[in-house]
Amino acid sequence: MLGHTLGVSRFPWPGAGAAGLAIILWALVPLLMIAAGELPPLRLSAMALLAGALGTLPMARSRRRAAATHSRVQGGAINLLGALLMAGAVGACFAAFSLAPPAEAALITYTWPVIFLLASRWLVLRRLPLATLGGALLAFSGAALLVVPQALTGGISGAWGGYLLAFGTALCWALFSLASQVPGFRFGERMPHMLLIASVMTGVASLALEGVSELPSSRELLATAALGLGPYGIAMLAWDRALGDPQAHRLGNLAHAVPVLATLFLVIAGVASPDWRLPLAAGLVLWGSYTASTR
Repeated sequence: MLGHTLGVSRFPWPGAGAAGLAIILWALVPLLMIAAGELPPLRLSAMALLAGALGTLPMARSRRRAAATHSRVQGGAINLLGALLMAGAVGACFAAFSLAPPAEAALITYTWPVIFLLASRWLVLRRLPLATLGGALLAFSGAALLVVPQALTGGISGAWGGYLLAFGTALCWALFSLASQVPGFRFGERMPHMLLIASVMTGVASLALEGVSELPSSRELLATAALGLGPYGIAMLAWDRALGDPQAHRLGNLAHAVPVLATLFLVIAGVASPDWRLPLAAGLVLWGSYTASTR
């Protein structure tokens, strides 16, 4: 599927720039979730996904091609596949953070770049080079440096439901990234449809499992709209662009910067205290990303 990437040796700066934009937006998720207040996780997912669908509609339309390569049935199946993975990732992520301690849930959730990187390199080379394995371990250790001590300090909470949901989130994002690399799927121009379908899915699940609650405040609505338009709207299109680069298999490890940047944003906002581990974690992430991207 990705065999054509082996002939390109230079690092994909345009693709890396798109990946960087997606990573920065994803790192804003904790702050936006705090601003969204106490909204139930599935209801928050449905509202955020709806905002992402509405926000990405103009951008996705500009990328449409004149000729369709799939029938309506095939296109509907692709939209349904992407929507299922997206609804599973977003809904499970928000639910995991409500059931398990955030630090522990984040540690499991941020294993998705490792899964994606290892799977994509295996599809390209049919083997896993030592540089890829070593770089993945280095980058993941940088993210783990921030969350493991907090998890150990708080002890093992036993919130296994939250842990399983966090691992489900990791699997969904890794599978979504791999599916995005299939040329015929064209996830970028299908993004509004997938987001809308995913919003309906999580909305129905919210009504069935969470019931009906009072209307959110204007502040919660604004935070939810920003959450959908940024991390689950623009970021998804940017990540789709990055995965369309000839060297997409090198970009997966960059996503390890998400927990590092998220912690930095929390410190800047005054939500978290400064920590000496932040620059060390950032260095490990950069070192690991460089190591994994070498041929």
